[in-house]
Amino acid sequence: MAGIYHADFKPSPYWWEAWTPTATNPAEVPAQVRVAIVGGGYGGLSAALELAKNGVDCVVLEANELGFGASTRNGGAVSGGVNIGKSFSGKGLDPTSDRARGVLADGSDAFALIERLIAEESIDCFWQKRGRFVGAWTPKHYAAQEKKLALLNDAAKSGAFMVPRERQREEMASDYYYGGMVVERSASLHPALYYKGLLDACRRRGITICAKTPVQRITGQEGAWEVRTARGPVRADQVVIATNGYTGDITPELKRRVVPLASHIIATEELPEGLAHSLIPKGRTLSDTRRVLCYYRMSPDGKRMVFGGRARFTQVTAAESAPVLYQFMTERFPQLKGVAVTHAWTGNVAFTLDALPHMGRQPDGMHYLLGCNGSGVAMMTYLGWQTARKIAGVANRPSAYDTEDFPTHPLYTGNPWFLPAIGRWYRFRDDLDRRLARLTG
Repeated sequence: MAGIYHADFKPSPYWWEAWTPTATNPAEVPAQVRVAIVGGGYGGLSAALELAKNGVDCVVLEANELGFGASTRNGGAVSGGVNIGKSFSGKGLDPTSDRARGVLADGSDAFALIERLIAEESIDCFWQKRGRFVGAWTPKHYAAQEKKLALLNDAAKSGAFMVPRERQREEMASDYYYGGMVVERSASLHPALYYKGLLDACRRRGITICAKTPVQRITGQEGAWEVRTARGPVRADQVVIATNGYTGDITPELKRRVVPLASHIIATEELPEGLAHSLIPKGRTLSDTRRVLCYYRMSPDGKRMVFGGRARFTQVTAAESAPVLYQFMTERFPQLKGVAVTHAWTGNVAFTLDALPHMGRQPDGMHYLLGCNGSGVAMMTYLGWQTARKIAGVANRPSAYDTEDFPTHPLYTGNPWFLPAIGRWYRFRDDLDRRLARLTG
């Protein structure tokens, strides 16, 4: 695999070629605001934007450069709810439950919110509403997708339909899967440009956004918080934690409720026009039903393959992750063998123990929005919006994600030491399922 790298290879996100996270001239930390938001990703900016629209002053406190985290590192897929409730173990919500219908309905609302924000704020981020194809890893997975179809279409308005294996090449230039499901109400965007658009919208409204301002300690209670940062303290009536996959020691009770899981992505060099168009002829986003899934799409200009997945469950260098992803990519598309990789990068995905996103308040009154479980573009935007409306007193209805039940485990303190072992186990299970599927035809 030593020859997979392009001469101009960069161990950084391909998305940063269009917009790079910045900390130029960080704003001064205000002495007092009504709401202090910790975390400057999609969730934090979405909350700040909606608060400002409702006349509530706030400050966003970001530990690193603006856009440093997963908001500019993700794959840019926007789900209409299809992945909500599915953990990396392959298990999730009971599809027959009222809770499943509620979270899928909210997932549908999240998709509508993103579409509305992009239009209202004139965000130029290559919004492409072309749907998603979810490849079935085995015939049993295909049958499970069929069972879920009616619920997705009823509760999430997904416009979903099944594609049998003999018609799979209508969706991708490969016979790798056992057919799959198309979700028409799904889209893709340029994640860094979407982030920039949210940031610009916040700045147009005069919202104070402080880069390079790590929070060191939070003391007090609802109505009288003091948030100490490396650049000075701020007093606030309300505090919102929107740190997601980068949740740390300043909120230990929340840290032990999210599992930061590394996700890795590569981007190829520009492909010959005919090859590029043939790979995913309808321009959809692709993913699969494996426990250790892969997700991939063409770049917004249609010239490169952007391929992501769990090359490892922990943070590793590009030298370790890129060859693994390259192998996954060429297993699906053998015609890409010999194509060079120009970019490789990683970011943290926040998983929860019940595979669901969460928003709510702790007993002391601190608000939080965490645990996108791989659906962060839509869900973090939505949870930030919902949290802001809740604080402003204008929420139309309670969110299905706003519950007091945010599970943890007595043996988990926030250090995911167990992830490598779990990763090996789930890869073994995936491989076993595939071998059995081949043996049975």
